[in-house]
Formats: sequence, structure tokens, C-alpha cells
Amino acid sequence: MVPMEGIDLGPLLPHHLSELIMGILLMIVLYVVIRAKVMPRFEAMYEERRAAIEGGMEKAEKAQAEAQAALEQYQAQLTEARGEAAKIREDAKAQGAQILAEMREQAQAEAERIKASAQAQLAAERAQLLAELRREVGGLATTLAGRIVGETLDDDERARRTVERFLTELESDQPADRPSGTGASR
Repeated sequence: MVPMEGIDLGPLLPHHLSELIMGILLMIVLYVVIRAKVMPRFEAMYEERRAAIEGGMEKAEKAQAEAQAALEQYQAQLTEARGEAAKIREDAKAQGAQILAEMREQAQAEAERIKASAQAQLAAERAQLLAELRREVGGLATTLAGRIVGETLDDDERARRTVERFLTELESDQPADRPSGTGASR
């Protein structure tokens, strides 16, 4: 250790005992004032900061928990929406298949109706053509018969009866293996 005699402390070295006592009293007063006035303010400010920090952390944890709950709710809603969308797609497919089946049925019914109408029209045209053919064949037959026989068949009613009888006989005498309308060559 260095002896104190050689060191000069200048104004810090008390010259009198009264200066030392006054310094100690002043330190005690200063300590009491700081302890009574300043320290409570520092403590209050420290508590406020700690509470704010802890409150902020609690708020952050609470916000994080709320965000997690919202995320889980969003995911649940998203899963539900996906399931609902899949159900809607399946319903749409089923409805589309049903509509397609109905359209096919309607188209088939329309085709049957058109076919029936065409067959009726063909039957009517056939009957009309047969009647017309009978008239023409009858006229030709009476003219030909008149030429062959050598007399004219002026009576239309008699000629018509003769032609009808002739055509009826032709239709009834026709063999089953021979198609109608073809004459037999004998």
C-alpha cells in the first residue's frame, strides 16, 4: 500500500472535524431525500414500464392466440366450403345426367313422332298413288280392251267396275313368293 502522507487529496481532504460531520450529515439528508422522493418515482416509472412490457407481451400472446383461433376457424370454413363445393359439383353432375337423359327421351319421342308422321304421310301418299294408278290403269285397260274387243266402253261406270274387278282378281291370284306389282310372264 501506498502511504497517505505522500498523496495530496486537495479539497477532498477535510481539514476540520466539523467538515467531516457536515459531509456525513449532508450525505444522510441527501440519502433520505433521494429515498423519499426520487426512488418512489423511479420505482413507479419502473413498474409502469414493466407493466407495459408485460401487458404488451400478454396482448401479443392474446393476439397470437386469437390469430391461431381465427386461422383454425378459417381452415374449418375452408374445409367445409370445399366439401360443399364437391357436393354442388356432384349435384350438378347428377342434374346434368338427368337433363341429358330427359333430352334423349324427348329426342327419341320426337323421332318416334316424326317417324309415325312420316309413315302416315307415306301411307296416305301410297293410297293416293294407288288410286291414281288405278284410274290410269283403268283408263288404259278400257282403251286396250276396247281395241282388242273392237268396241268402245263408253259407259264410265261399267268401265270402272270392270277395272276394279280385274285389279281385285290380280291381287287375289298373285302367289305369295312373287312380289306384288310384277306381272307373270307365261
